[in-house]
Amino acid sequence: MSAVNGTPLTSHGSRVPAIPIRPAPAKATAAPARPPAPARASSVVRTPVTPAPTIATMVICLPDEVPAEALTAHQLRTHFGVTGTLTPLFWAVPQLRLWQRSQMIGLRKGRPIPCAGGPLRLLDLHGMRHAAAIGAAIRYQIWEQAVHGTRVATPWPTFESRHLTDPQKYPYETAVADFHAQPRVNAMRLHAAVTPGPGQPGVGELEMYQAGQMAYQHHRAASAVVGDAMLTVDGHKLAPISDSLTHRVTYLEQALRHLDTLEPGQRLLAVALDTTA
Repeated sequence: MSAVNGTPLTSHGSRVPAIPIRPAPAKATAAPARPPAPARASSVVRTPVTPAPTIATMVICLPDEVPAEALTAHQLRTHFGVTGTLTPLFWAVPQLRLWQRSQMIGLRKGRPIPCAGGPLRLLDLHGMRHAAAIGAAIRYQIWEQAVHGTRVATPWPTFESRHLTDPQKYPYETAVADFHAQPRVNAMRLHAAVTPGPGQPGVGELEMYQAGQMAYQHHRAASAVVGDAMLTVDGHKLAPISDSLTHRVTYLEQALRHLDTLEPGQRLLAVALDTTA
């Protein structure tokens, strides 16, 4: 995936709150002179609200009729209905020929050769997935040591859903405090505090880590090539329903299945979405 925490499409502005905010303690009140009458059970049953997913990077499967000259940031809304900038998500194949460079989109210098897209046959998707899996294995080992001895924690989407379902009964500040009060989350935050820098395990992927090492590696490897959402050739949008692992896995299955149906000449384009537009 893109950055671990991404750019969320939620009303609160982050997938996982970075700083816990505890609600002010309730003031003590005098004991009532007599027991209050028992409260009546509410007959209202609230339907659980699913938090919006974090969509930072979209992979667009380009129709053949769209010329390469039109693939600029200000043309993205015109052609695809999205606002954002081209982002170097992909790698070009190591053996890219000089005459093939003109077929690539947003090609940059480096090894591996980063680019925003190009024909499928000229993108090193295998290398990207392999590298992502290796990096995930290293991060998982670090995470496993950091949280050793702590019990399984409840992921943030569960708290956020509870808040969105009944904001008055379960305020956002309380949800944040409850999430950060978990020993495993504190262990991850402590590790991040003493070992700052990129590549460290983040609480935004807590549920993915708890699924096990192989599951986390597969998740990162698949996310490396399909991003957070995908626009198919026929204009159909694939995206997870929420940030929960189940919904993320469903998206990855759909996106990888679609990639398998594409011809070698099919062009892919990676866009970092502007969620403020």
